[in-house]
Amino acid sequence: MDRKPGLSVRLKLTLSYAGFLMLAGVLLLAAVWLHLRVEGVIRADAGLMPRRFVILQDFAPAAGAVLLFLLLFGLLGGWLLAGRMLAPLTRITGAARLAADGSLTHRIRLKGRQDELRELADAFDTMLARLEAHVAEQRRFAANASHELRTPLAITRSLLDVARDDPAHDHARLVDRLHAVNTRAIDLTEALLLLSRADQRSFTRAPADLSLLAEEAAETLLPLAENRGVTLHTSGDITPVLGSPPLLLQLTTNLVHNAIVHNRPEGGTVRIETALRPGAVELTVENTGEPLPPDLLPTLTEPFQRGTARVRDGHPGTGLGLAIAQSITRAHDGTLTLTPRPGGGLRAVVRLPASARHPAAPPRPPVRSSCS
Repeated sequence: MDRKPGLSVRLKLTLSYAGFLMLAGVLLLAAVWLHLRVEGVIRADAGLMPRRFVILQDFAPAAGAVLLFLLLFGLLGGWLLAGRMLAPLTRITGAARLAADGSLTHRIRLKGRQDELRELADAFDTMLARLEAHVAEQRRFAANASHELRTPLAITRSLLDVARDDPAHDHARLVDRLHAVNTRAIDLTEALLLLSRADQRSFTRAPADLSLLAEEAAETLLPLAENRGVTLHTSGDITPVLGSPPLLLQLTTNLVHNAIVHNRPEGGTVRIETALRPGAVELTVENTGEPLPPDLLPTLTEPFQRGTARVRDGHPGTGLGLAIAQSITRAHDGTLTLTPRPGGGLRAVVRLPASARHPAAPPRPPVRSSCS
């Protein structure tokens, strides 16, 4: 932004201090002058008229000297004081310029007691820390996404090379494998687009019922659960929210799909429950499965982190399911909490703000559906 050159803040403060000091000196001298004039009138009444003029003549040069001293003292003192007060701003400006040049590791760490400038410096340090973490996450995400997208392309090229070098190759099998690889690449690309859309919050909010979305997700994934011998249980209250119904459905579907795929080989269960809390709604999805180490949980919502043995037969996934769920939850000003179940498996709890349009939505009878 182009601006015309102007006075520095330090110079402005210096002139302000000096001007205030001069004004105080002028008022003080004016008071003394007025006092001398009154005293001169009294002396004149007493027949001492010459003495009045002598006092006024002696006072004028002294008053001018005092004003000159106050001016110089105010300029020097104001300059020093302004520099001392603006020193933190100089450090903040330097940090801002380093950040603008791409260095996000620098921190101000301004010492001293809390005041407005130190509060600004602490806020700037917090912003730099978040920016550094965000940039690191984006770089890691870009590297992982490039690797994941390169894999199906490399497989496709290998299959095409084999078909070119071996004309007698089974083309039907080749087409099937190319179709599977292409489908995975499309799924991964769509997942990346969905994740970007949720992160940017570029969606229109509308009223929705989280319990109905949970039932729809369970019904959609029922065939997958049947193939894996997993039993689904859904129950809950009316849970009105204000958000994007397609994204909230994707959130629920991802959690249920994750709970089905990463379950026991046989005889596993998935419980889906919605609940209305004071000022919030909750969606809980928990499943049976192998015990999860606590240090694994923070990585499950990171993109392309599939955890231990998370690539399974026929359903390797994109590694973005829980990352998308986390992103959609944040975009709706909610929280996603993952905790291990004591007997094995995972418990995922999504907490979202309740819709203000339905402050007193009555609970409905539990709805249960199951398959085996």
